[in-house]
Amino acid sequence: MQSTSQPSSLPSTVAASVAADTSTLSYEQAGVNYDLIDPLKIAAQRAAAATAVSMTGRGFAEVTASRGESAYVLDVGPFYLASIVECLGTKTLVADEMAQLTGRSWYDGIAQDTIAMAINDLITVGATPLVVQAYWAAGGSAWFEDKLRANALVDGWKKACDVCKVAWGGGETPALAGIVEAGRIDLAASCTGIVSPKDRLSLGDHLGAGDAIVLLASSGIHANGLSLARKLVERLPQGYLTEIDPVNHPGLSYGAALLAPTVLYSPVTEALAAAGIRPHYCANITGHGWRKLLRHPIEMTYRIHTVPPVTPVLKFIQEQARQDDHEAYSTLNMGAGFALYVAAEDAERCVEIAKAQGIDAWVAGRLEAGPKRLLIEPLGIEYGSDDLQLR
Repeated sequence: MQSTSQPSSLPSTVAASVAADTSTLSYEQAGVNYDLIDPLKIAAQRAAAATAVSMTGRGFAEVTASRGESAYVLDVGPFYLASIVECLGTKTLVADEMAQLTGRSWYDGIAQDTIAMAINDLITVGATPLVVQAYWAAGGSAWFEDKLRANALVDGWKKACDVCKVAWGGGETPALAGIVEAGRIDLAASCTGIVSPKDRLSLGDHLGAGDAIVLLASSGIHANGLSLARKLVERLPQGYLTEIDPVNHPGLSYGAALLAPTVLYSPVTEALAAAGIRPHYCANITGHGWRKLLRHPIEMTYRIHTVPPVTPVLKFIQEQARQDDHEAYSTLNMGAGFALYVAAEDAERCVEIAKAQGIDAWVAGRLEAGPKRLLIEPLGIEYGSDDLQLR
């Protein structure tokens, strides 16, 4: 498919080189290889599991099934506590480039992205987020001299906390010259939540054949796949200012579309709890794309019959990176940012509740007895147990 970008403002030799590159661009080529990263995660999980004995001496116990899930869960008696820490990644680099190009700060949305990375993981286990802590590590004290940018980060962080009804407990703002590059900032958030009553815990104990898969809409790329998205800029004649869809979204640049803030899904999970709906399992669709639907170790077949619309920026990335559906759906969220596995009789109600919170949703599939695999039938895609190794 031909690019819809505007005529190049680059030198003709550079523009010709950009236009001539029609090879497939994968996530691994952009510098991210999960085959190298995931084994370290597994080794860390095994080492960490041996530390759980420390809790027994204090009268508490870990919930063993939470090992390898998106959040760690601790049994403290009348309720469970859940905790998570997450790094934003490289989305700040896009914000910095767009600030140079547009003259505006994008850090209000970056703040929401950072909190969403933690909270959207925490709620997968059925937790209500309570407290968020900030980690803002700059490449030097000079980063904070830009008051517009710094205030946008503070304001956006506070606003995201208000949306999720969490307390901002505090944080750390180190200046790490020599570790973090000058002029850059590394953002992360930790979050603690409570699972109360205890039957809200959703670690897949009740997951089984006949359950429905409800997918919640994403706002775009969220905060995963940015290494690929940034690498793709090298192919675009106008870089981040390239229009992604001049016909249907005139004026929407690639950079602005990438910086659409990540959806905060905790209002949906809290509304489900208030309605008495207990998901059997949840998955935050981040790194590994739709393969994350296979996260639980249970041997089941996940059959998708309805695929949500792909957001314009993700469609643009797939087209410009020349990725087929199998590659794209294994890397990006492709329009679905969160998955709920619920009893079939609760599925349509889940959709209604999500829409009432302003987030589109679809009853997208079901679980069946069979080998562990994900079948995305409308696209002819299949992923097996070997395609996701997180434990």
